[in-house]
Amino acid sequence: MVLVDIPSQYGWVVLGAGIGSFFTNGYLSTAVMAARDKYNVGYPNLYAVPGFHKNADEFNRVQRSHQNFLEGLPSYMVLLLLGGIKYPMANAVGSVFYFIGSILYQKGYSDPTIDVKTARHKKGGPIKYIGLFTSLYSTGALAYSLLKSA
Repeated sequence: MVLVDIPSQYGWVVLGAGIGSFFTNGYLSTAVMAARDKYNVGYPNLYAVPGFHKNADEFNRVQRSHQNFLEGLPSYMVLLLLGGIKYPMANAVGSVFYFIGSILYQKGYSDPTIDVKTARHKKGGPIKYIGLFTSLYSTGALAYSLLKSA
């Protein structure tokens, strides 16, 4: 049996995972709700229908950027919470990069003046990968240390 010691700095990881994800999701959701009003896309439509909604592409870019965050969040949270056991401070700082990068991703992707193929890379969105790869590496290092001592 392998015992895992949770470092005292792990609270920063929990703060990033719990509070960071909550507020980032709230911020991104608020942008979608504002876009619903601005582009007149009512519920229950998740996306605007091209040809039916006048500004379908503009709304869908805002909605899609939020959906991108929601799709990646479960995997990132697992990596963050596991990797944070091995390297808590690196993962806590990485979570800041991930959540700020997710907001910047939305700002770039939802900007109608930028070509949709490159929009997600504009305005700083890729910095979220600093947090993702920090947690990915840390989780691998945790797994290695557990397997090595088994």
